[in-house]
Order: sequence, then C-alpha cells, then structure tokens
Amino acid sequence: MDTLSNSDDYDLGYQPSLSSVDQNDHSTSETPGRSTLSGSPYAYCRTNSETSAFSEQTDDNNSFSSEPSPSRWPVVKSRSLTRLGMKPKKKTVDDKLDDHESTDLELEMMKERFAKLLLGEDMSGSGKGVSTAVTISNSITNLYATVFGQNLRLEPLNPEKKALWKREMDCLLSVCDFIVEFSPILQDLDDGTTVEVMASTPRSDIYINLPALQKLDMMLIEILDSFEDTEFRYAKQGSMSGNSILTGSFRKFTQRKEEKWWLPVPCVDPRGLSEKARKHLQHKRDCTNQIHKAAMAINSNILAEMEIPDTYMATLPKSGKACLGDSIYRYMCTADQFSPDDLLDCLNMTSEHEALELADRVEASMYTWRRKACLSNSKSSWDLVKDLMAETDRSDKNHVLAERADSLLFCLKQRYPELSQTTLDTSKIQCNQDVGKAILESYSRVLEGLAFNIVAWIEDVLYVDRTMRNEQ
Repeated sequence: MDTLSNSDDYDLGYQPSLSSVDQNDHSTSETPGRSTLSGSPYAYCRTNSETSAFSEQTDDNNSFSSEPSPSRWPVVKSRSLTRLGMKPKKKTVDDKLDDHESTDLELEMMKERFAKLLLGEDMSGSGKGVSTAVTISNSITNLYATVFGQNLRLEPLNPEKKALWKREMDCLLSVCDFIVEFSPILQDLDDGTTVEVMASTPRSDIYINLPALQKLDMMLIEILDSFEDTEFRYAKQGSMSGNSILTGSFRKFTQRKEEKWWLPVPCVDPRGLSEKARKHLQHKRDCTNQIHKAAMAINSNILAEMEIPDTYMATLPKSGKACLGDSIYRYMCTADQFSPDDLLDCLNMTSEHEALELADRVEASMYTWRRKACLSNSKSSWDLVKDLMAETDRSDKNHVLAERADSLLFCLKQRYPELSQTTLDTSKIQCNQDVGKAILESYSRVLEGLAFNIVAWIEDVLYVDRTMRNEQ
C-alpha cells in the first residue's frame, strides 16, 4: 500500500461539524512531542479497557441486517467475482452445514449484543445500568483494546483481528444509519398539487464526521499493512543486554528505559536503515501525524458540543483563585502581556500526572470565571450561561481571566499531546445521552490513540537508526 503520495497533498476528507463551537483553530494542534522511545500502548487512547463485550469472533463477511438503510449514504458491495468474471462455487452439503452453524453462531452473538444494549451492561436486570450512549461508547473502547491492545509494533494487523475490527465496527456504526433529522421539502402529487412534507436525512454531524472517521480508520490500517517487509525487527526487553548482537542477524538494539520494559525494542542493522526505508518511515510518520490531527479535531469538536453536566458545575469552587493557587493566579492577574508558554516554563512540570492535574485546575477556574461573568443574568442552567457569554463585557475582569485560562489550557494540551482526558471530558462522556455523539466521540478517540501510537513506534525505529549511524 502506498496510495499516499506525499504529506502535502494528503487529503483526509475532514470537515468540521456544522454545529461545532469555535475552537479558535485549536484543532490544528502541533504534532506530538517526539520522545526517544514510545510509551504505553494506551498513552493516548485515554482508556485502559482490557476486554470487549462485542469481541466474540465468528466467520467474516456476514450481514447483520436484511433491511435497507434509511440513509442516503452509498452502500459498498463486493464486486470481486464480477470483476474477475468468475461464478460462485456451487456449495456442497458440508459447506451448507458450515453456513448453517455460522448463522446460528451469528444469531447467538446478535442476541447477546441486543441483551447487553438493552440492559445497559447491568446483567442483574435491575435497571441500574448505564445509558445506551455510554454502552455503545464502552463497546467501541473495549473493542479497540481487544484488537489493538497487544499490537505494540510496526507490523500488519493480524488478519483475524482485522476482520474482527471491521465486522464489529460495522455492527456498532450501523446505529448511525437510523439517526436522522427531519426537514420540510416540497413534493408534487399526481394531480399537480404541491404539498410540503417532512423528509428524513442523516443528522448533519454524523453525515459529515462519520465518513471522515471511516476514511481515517482505513488509512491507519493501510499504514500498518505497509510495514510487512521491513529492514528492522523487534527484540523483547530483558532478553539480552544493551548493544548486543542478535544471533545470526547482525542486528543491534538500543536498551529501552526501565519504565518502558513491557514494550518490544526495535532492532536495525549496525549500518542503519537504507535511504529508501528511512524515507518510507518518515513519509508514513508525516501521514499518520495528519491523521492524528484530524481525529483530534473531530474529537475536540464533539466534546465541545456535549452539554456540561450539572454535577460538574455544582462541584466548581466559588473562586478561580481557589482552583489555581496564589502564584498562578497572581501571574494571570498582573501580567500585561499574558504568555501561557512562559507560565508553563516557570512551572517546570516533570510528569504527565502534574500536567493533567494542572489541566483540571485550569479548566475548573475557566468555567468558574465564566459563570461569575454571567452571574448577574444567569439562573441555574448552563445553556443560558453559554448564550449570555456573547453579551458579556469583554473588559470584565472575570471574562479576561477566563480567556487567559482557556489559552493556558490549550497551550498545555499542545505541549502534552498524550495527556489523558480531563475531569470535565470524562464527566461529559459519562453523562452524555446522545447516541450519535457517543459513537463519534469514542470512534475518534480510539483512532486518535492508534495514530499517536503509530507515530511513537515510527519514532522509536528512527531513533535507533540514528543511534546506529552515529556509532558508525
């Protein structure tokens, strides 16, 4: 696979959601900071689910519904036999028995899926389960962990897991075919009378974002498939000492840091990679970076569209100073030309945990100041607060501090692209009732995590290649 010519003309087919809020172009964030060796496989996936409720493997290429989709999206059908001019092989008795067993197994799978969906993952049947939106979101997250959780290196995905991913995702995404919105259109009757009727069309956010995510999904799988025959291999950490030679292969590997002992270490020839292999890796890294940016943009827009839970607003302190502390609050208040980069440099954070804690505090202070800026006109509903923000005096101190907190949060997420979800994002996902947004958010999040990991794996190989060439 090398259908992607170069990163400059790499069209991702992404357009922001029609109802997306203005993110001040935050979606075009910088590429992930390059570390010498990658981190945890869930470093950017944001969830650590190990099992999938939708992960039972069955025969591939089976249809889950005999009814046509109400949406107007094109349905892709296999035409491989038609193109080759071949006729389907006549089935024997054994083939018919196998098909019957496969159908029975598939039916049992569908029953289990349907039951878990209705029960909301509460197998006691007491009605204490989560909402349908959360159930589907968890299913996509768990499926990603099942398929890609053990895939820690640059190599094609196992064919069985690839078929499992495609089959299960097709089933989960089929819900979107029935999420529509109604709009009036004019229709001419046989007697020449023109009447106004309501016509159903796919919901705008799904119509725009879902095909883009499916395209990004396909591109990531193709990028993994392109590493079938490579000039590098992997050695398990702890199998030998650093800079030792692999038996019979004249390949070396660089000792991985102790905190990343679970990841395989890339090995290259002592002379390094060839120029062709190096350019291939760099090209795929650039392509994957663009995919990561697009998935992150979609995810950010969907999260921004989700309603802020009342439970989160109730936990906010009465002042932003209580969230940030004296030193950060004093800098944000007294600086004439506020620079979030300078502030982050002064804080000198040394771990992702510290960065995530700061992100939670900054986000809480931002909404505290926004609420205070609208306090004179607002009631209890956050929607009213959000509407009144446009009418707020731009010179108001609370509004200025909220804007500075917003810019600090954005800069923090750019500097730490592998940052986990904030408390607010987690609350939005857990309290979300919109099934369409749940699917788009979870799908974009897992693709974002996969793209980030692929970039990190490529950086691992390029780092080892540079180390070997420098030794020469």
